[in-house]
Amino acid sequence: MYGALSWLRARPSRLRAADISLAAALCVFALAMCEVGPQRMRVPLTAWLVAVTVVTFTALPLRRRRPVLALALTTAGAAVYLLRVAYHPPVLLAPLIVLHHTAATTDRRTALRRGVPVVAVLVGSRVVARPEEWSSSRTLAVAALAMLALAAGDAVRSRRDYIAEVEERARRAEQDREAEARRRVTQERLRIARDLHDQVGHHLALISVQAGVADYVLERRPEQARESLAHIRQASRAALDELKDTIGLLREPGDAAAPTDPTVGLSGLGELVASFRTSGLLVEHEVDGAVRPLAPAADLTAYRVVQEALTNVRKHAGAVRTRLRLSYRPAELRIEVDNDAGAAAHPAPDGRGGHGIRGMRERVGIVGGTLSAGPRPSGGFRVSAVLPLSERAMSGSSRSGDAEDGVPAGGRLEGIS
Repeated sequence: MYGALSWLRARPSRLRAADISLAAALCVFALAMCEVGPQRMRVPLTAWLVAVTVVTFTALPLRRRRPVLALALTTAGAAVYLLRVAYHPPVLLAPLIVLHHTAATTDRRTALRRGVPVVAVLVGSRVVARPEEWSSSRTLAVAALAMLALAAGDAVRSRRDYIAEVEERARRAEQDREAEARRRVTQERLRIARDLHDQVGHHLALISVQAGVADYVLERRPEQARESLAHIRQASRAALDELKDTIGLLREPGDAAAPTDPTVGLSGLGELVASFRTSGLLVEHEVDGAVRPLAPAADLTAYRVVQEALTNVRKHAGAVRTRLRLSYRPAELRIEVDNDAGAAAHPAPDGRGGHGIRGMRERVGIVGGTLSAGPRPSGGFRVSAVLPLSERAMSGSSRSGDAEDGVPAGGRLEGIS
C-alpha cells in the first residue's frame, strides 16, 4: 500500500488521475445503489438526485488543493441527500473521505474546527428529515462515522509525524557521532603533532646545529668535531626513542592490521641486498628451488620481512656475516635470515625491544604464514618466515580465528630448535 502511494505521489499527474478515477467510481457506485442496492436504500433516480450525487463526488478531487471548498461542497451535497432521502446513502462517503484527509494533513485543532461543524450539519440533516428518529442507531451511526473519519486521519498524521521525528533524531544522532569522531581525531592529531614538534623536533634541530659545527671545525679542531658527533649520536638516539614512544601510542596490541597495496616485492630484492652490502653488512644471498610468483600481498610481505631482518642485523649486530636463504617449495616459500652475532645483540623475540619483529609477525600472519625469531642453538640469531604460495590459503587464514595478544589470526611466534 505504501509503495503504491509513493508511486502516485512521485508525479502530481498520477495523483490527480487517481483522485478523478476514485471520484468517478464512487459516483457510479452511489447511483447504482439507488437501483440495485438493498430494498431500504433504493430510491428512484431523479434528475436532482443525479445532479446532487455528481456535484458531491466531483468536489472530491479538490480536497488536496482546496480542502475547505471540497469539505463544504461534499457536506452540502450529503446534507441535501439526507434531507430528501433520510437514510444512510453511499453519498456520505464523499464528506467522510474529505474529513479523513483534513485530519491527516492539518493539526488537530484545525481538524476539529472544520470537522465538528460537518458532523453537526450531517446529524442535523438526519434529525430534520426524521425527527422521530433523532436518537436512533442510524442517526448515531452518522455521527460515529464522521468522528471515526476524523480519528483515523488524526492517527495517520500522528504516525507520520512520529516517523519523521524518529528519522530526524537518527539523522541528528549520526551527525553528532560523526562530529564527535572528527573532533577526537583532530584532538589526537594535534596532540601527536605537538609531541613530535616538542620532542623529536628539538633533537633534530640539535642534530642540525651540531652537524654544522662539526663540518666547520672538522679540519682545524678535530677534538671539537668529535665532540659534536657524539652530541649528534646522543640526540639521534633520543629522537629515535621519542619516535618509538609515539609509535607505541598509535599501535596497540589489539589493533587489526591490514596489508597495504604492494609497491615493492621480491623482484627488488637484489637492490635491497646491494644497499646493505654497501653499508658494510656481509650478506650471502641464496635461492633454492624454482622461483615462482607470489600473490601481491605475500610478495610485499616477503620483501618487508627481509628488509626488517637485515635492518635489525645492521642496527643491533653491526657488520657481521649474514646469510639470506629463499627456499621455494611446492606450496610455500621459506625465508631464513641467519647471522653470527649473539642473542644479546638483537631485540627480544616477543617484540618488547621494538616494533620491528612485531610488525613482521603481523604482516606474515595476515597472509596466512608463520614467523619465528630467536637465537640459534649453535650461536647467532635467526629470523624464519614461511609464506603460502597460493592465494586461497592466504584468504582462508585471514578469515579464521581472532587476534590474540596482538598476533593476527594465522600468525604465531615459534621457538628455534
